Amino acid sequence: MARTRPPGMNDVARLAGVSHQTVSRVLNDHPSVRPQTRDRVMEAIAELGYRRNLAARALVTRRTATIGVITSGSALFGPQRAFVAIEEAAREAGYILAAATVKRPTPLAMNTLLDHLLSQNVEGIVIIAPQREVIEALKSFECSVPVVVLADAQEMPAHISTVSLDQVETGRLAVRHLAELGHREIAHISGPLDWTDARGRLEGWRSECEALGLNPVPLIQSDWSSERGYEVGCDLVRAGVPTAIFAANDMIALGVMRALYEAGLRVPHDVSVIGVDDVPGASQFIPPLTTIHHQFARMGRQIIATLLAAINGADVSNVVLAPELVVRRSTAEPR
Repeated sequence: MARTRPPGMNDVARLAGVSHQTVSRVLNDHPSVRPQTRDRVMEAIAELGYRRNLAARALVTRRTATIGVITSGSALFGPQRAFVAIEEAAREAGYILAAATVKRPTPLAMNTLLDHLLSQNVEGIVIIAPQREVIEALKSFECSVPVVVLADAQEMPAHISTVSLDQVETGRLAVRHLAELGHREIAHISGPLDWTDARGRLEGWRSECEALGLNPVPLIQSDWSSERGYEVGCDLVRAGVPTAIFAANDMIALGVMRALYEAGLRVPHDVSVIGVDDVPGASQFIPPLTTIHHQFARMGRQIIATLLAAINGADVSNVVLAPELVVRRSTAEPR
C-alpha cells in the first residue's frame, strides 16, 4: 500500500530498532550515540526518505534554526564570498538562511527588511555592510533578536556586534611587502571610497608609507572593476609609472597589468603589482598575482559562532581577522 503520510521520527526509530530519543540525538549530532547505532539510524533515514519538520520543531522548541541575512546584493567577489561563507558555516551549525537584499539601505528600507525577517521568526540576523550608507542606516536600527554585522567596529554603533576583516592591516601589509623589496614609490589605486573596505585599505597604505618614510605618491581613485583598472593603468603610463602599484583588489590589478603590457612594460621587471582578495584564478594571471588573502571561510564560521553565542545569551565582543600575504611572481625588487 502506498504511504499516505510522510515518514516521521517514530518510523525511523521503528525501522532502526531504537528509541525516538535516540533518533533525536542522531539528528542533533549528540556525542553520546554509538557509531553503530548512528549508522543504523542514518540508514533508516535514507531508506524512508525522512526529512525533518522544522515547523513542528519550532512549535515545540520555539527555535526555528533560521538566521536572517541582509545584504546589498552586490555581485562583487568580496560580498558574494562573504555570503557563501556565512551560508556554509550556518549549514554546518544546523541552521538555514533567510536572505533579504537591500539596494538602497535607507533607515526605512532597513527596518522594512527587519520586519520581513522577524516575521519569519529568525533567531538572529547577519548584515553584510560594505558601504557607508548601510552603516549610516544602522545607527537607527533596533532589533529584538541578536545582530552581527560584517563591518569595522570603529564604523559601527557601539551596541552592534561586529566581525571584520582587518582592512587597514591589509594596506599596511601590501606596502610593507613592497618596501621590503626596496620600492620607495608605491602608488595606490583605491576602490570607491563610499566602501569601508576601500577606506580601510587606503588608510593602511597611507599610514605605512608615512611610517616607513616613503616618497609621497598621489592617490588614484577607481571602482572595483578590471575595466576601470585598465583605464587608470593607461593614465599612469601617460603620466609616469612608479616602480610599484598597490591595487585595492585583484580585478583592478588585472586591468592595470593589461595596460602595462600594452605599453611594453613588464611586470614585475619594470613595475611590481599587488592586489587584494586572492580571487579564484589569481594564481593564473600573467604573471601570477601577489595578493592579500582574506580567510572568508574562517570569517563565516566566526560570524555564525558570534551570533549563536549571542542567541544563547552570552556576551560577545567584536572580532577582527588578520589578512595573509600571498607572494607570487608579480612583485620583485626594483630594477
